[in-house]
Amino acid sequence: MTAFQIILMGLLIICAVSVSFSKNLLNSILIYMSFSLVMSMLWICLESPDLAITEAAVGAGITSVLFFVTLKKIRAIDASGNETKEEKEHE
Repeated sequence: MTAFQIILMGLLIICAVSVSFSKNLLNSILIYMSFSLVMSMLWICLESPDLAITEAAVGAGITSVLFFVTLKKIRAIDASGNETKEEKEHE
């Protein structure tokens, strides 16, 4: 196992822990996207390019877009990308 792979696994742990402590939904989605991108790099290191492409496309791409659309539908973020007043008061 190389040092690069160990660093990537450390980043995975950091992303997994930080998404559970994040109080902002938008930040949670961005951390989830980072997790998926780091995981796709790990799949490349493990010589599995088909899983890496799938992880990048589905994990960081389609799923994140669906999360952003859902946040917009429930009005958790406004058009400028900022939190709404209700979200700020909830924290």
